Amino acid sequence: MSDFLRNAHFFLQNISWRDILDVLVVAFLLYQLLKLIRGTQAVQLLLGLAVIFVVGWLSQLLQLRLLEFIFTNGTQAIVIAAIVLFQPELRRALEQVGRLGPVRSLMGRHPEAAVEHTVDEVLRAAQSLSERRSGALIVFERETGLENLAATGVKIGGEVTAEVLATIFYPGSPLHDGAVIIRDTLLVAAGCVLPLAETLPGVGRMGTRHRAALGLTLQSDALVLIVSEETGLISIALDGRLHRGLDQAAQRAMLQLSLGPTAGSARRGVLRPLTRVTTLRTLVRRTPQ
Repeated sequence: MSDFLRNAHFFLQNISWRDILDVLVVAFLLYQLLKLIRGTQAVQLLLGLAVIFVVGWLSQLLQLRLLEFIFTNGTQAIVIAAIVLFQPELRRALEQVGRLGPVRSLMGRHPEAAVEHTVDEVLRAAQSLSERRSGALIVFERETGLENLAATGVKIGGEVTAEVLATIFYPGSPLHDGAVIIRDTLLVAAGCVLPLAETLPGVGRMGTRHRAALGLTLQSDALVLIVSEETGLISIALDGRLHRGLDQAAQRAMLQLSLGPTAGSARRGVLRPLTRVTTLRTLVRRTPQ
């Protein structure tokens, strides 16, 4: 016991503020990594890699020469395979690192009244499309740029109105099968092609529009509003989760909380308004999946 106390005292005497900062930075990065992969297929892939490395460690411990030879010479291949397997998560992480949230907050965003007007127009269009069972995919760009997806469609660059959206998604329209992308209060493009997500456990059967919405939200921080062509139900995809069964008031609240002038800081910043975040979390928790 005395040796332990002596060693602990020696360790505390030689620790510096740089060591504390080093530990805090590493802990923060690990926490962000766990947040990034939570609820994705990367968790199962990590468990599989962990099993492989445990087998490799046991092969060295038990002196299993053949297994040890395979793992010693196959390490580089395992690293390359991990990069390929984790490509969506790595891309998502780099996009999050490269976001200019603080800079955009300093430069200013569109006033809240303009955002509310855009939300009102989108919900009015969604309600009209839902009543006549016309499918729709409406993407709200947030901090992750979607210019590469906008290039797959037809550039519009006009004001967001319910009439324009209803015309785009009218059955038979050349652009009705694709998605529209909205940046702040501007309708950027229509007829855009979104990446499809694989079938996720616990989500149930999904149509192409819902898979496309989830696929995009798994790769970016975009918010996607979906109108089902089969049922007419309106759903919202955000952060890789599909929120179904929202009434119009809940839809409006979720859109305004996610797209308002303080949405970027409210989502990840240190100085985010606590009441807005609590309200959003409560709303998501009460949402049927």
